[in-house]
Amino acid sequence: MRALQPVFQIWQAIKGAALPPERKLGKDAVTALIIHSCFQFGASMSGLFLNLYLWRLTHDLKVNAAYNLIVFIITPFAFAAGGWMAKKKDRMVTYRLGIVMIAIFYLSVILTQERVPDLYVWFAICNGIASGFYWVGYLVLQYDVSTEANRIRFLAINMVMFNSAGLAGPALAGFVIQHNEGLRGYIFIFTLAFVMFVIAAVISFRIPMVSSHHKTYYLKLMGLVMHRSRRWFLGLCSFLVLGLFQGIMLFLPNILLFQAVEREDWVGYFGVGFSSLTVAMGYAISRMAQKENVRQYVLFSTTGVVIGAGLLLFGVELWSVMIFMILFSICNPLAVNTLTSYYYRLIGTLPLKGQLRVESVVMRELFLNTGRVMSLLLFVVFSIDLDSIGLPLILFAAAVLQYLLVLFISEKRGG
Repeated sequence: MRALQPVFQIWQAIKGAALPPERKLGKDAVTALIIHSCFQFGASMSGLFLNLYLWRLTHDLKVNAAYNLIVFIITPFAFAAGGWMAKKKDRMVTYRLGIVMIAIFYLSVILTQERVPDLYVWFAICNGIASGFYWVGYLVLQYDVSTEANRIRFLAINMVMFNSAGLAGPALAGFVIQHNEGLRGYIFIFTLAFVMFVIAAVISFRIPMVSSHHKTYYLKLMGLVMHRSRRWFLGLCSFLVLGLFQGIMLFLPNILLFQAVEREDWVGYFGVGFSSLTVAMGYAISRMAQKENVRQYVLFSTTGVVIGAGLLLFGVELWSVMIFMILFSICNPLAVNTLTSYYYRLIGTLPLKGQLRVESVVMRELFLNTGRVMSLLLFVVFSIDLDSIGLPLILFAAAVLQYLLVLFISEKRGG
């Protein structure tokens, strides 16, 4: 029982037993966290190794870059369509459809197996649509199930559970892949991920749909809102800057690690270590973070990532990749959680008293994916192989640009 005491204490902290009522999480918030954890367990296995799977089949980074580029281009359009559906029907309709489509996506990967690179354009389009529907539903759901009083805590716990679910996934996937001949282990992992997405879809029916008379979709008016609310527009720009770094970071680290260790299981084990750091950081944020310290958090996190990216300029070796990933795993959760919480507060300041939350989420994704697309285009143009000096230079430049976030999220700006 003593061995289980730390686990019990963490669970009590998540439940918020010692917190005032306004900071505790409601039933729907807890259910949303469980669904997202199931999703992440599947995604941490399949998503982690899908890019590596493509690279193993082609040994061409341009295929990986092109695949992710198509996903990022398609996703904002899917967000817009999913936002329309969420406004006309309900965010749970979009959310469930996204989960089902992601499940179908990996079922298609299982069926086509080694022909995936021949069809990577179509797979990228399908993944972009599914991801857009899933995330627009979940981001709106995050806003709905949390409040101004408990939102920072909800987002931090979401990060803890999201990454806790991702701890076992990479290790299990790496172990299975390493102990199966050829690419058979990849197919088994994609099958298990498919099952987890189906489970997430079933659990999602525990969250009821909410009927609303406000079904008008104001997306075409968001340009006017940006003009009138300068602070909100700068908040959107912060996600564009964040996307400049995320575009490459969503697929490159695992390929770099594989190049260094040449074993999929070690890539998975390192993933467990990095996720553990993220979980620890998320737990610390849930206990100590204050919404008044937005700029300090972003400044700290950016400095850590810049130091890590700077080490890669001395050589893309195992030691430099490891230090960079350690610093990234510690600092990135603080930046993402801070920006998301800050942006949700900005949504509450917009006209129509919360009726623009769906449109705001869609605009956020548009700016975020614009940044991702820009960074991937730079990657394709200047750094198409692992030995190119352009690779660490692009990473370092994108990391330094994160300092712009300090200006964009200043609470002192009017709007």
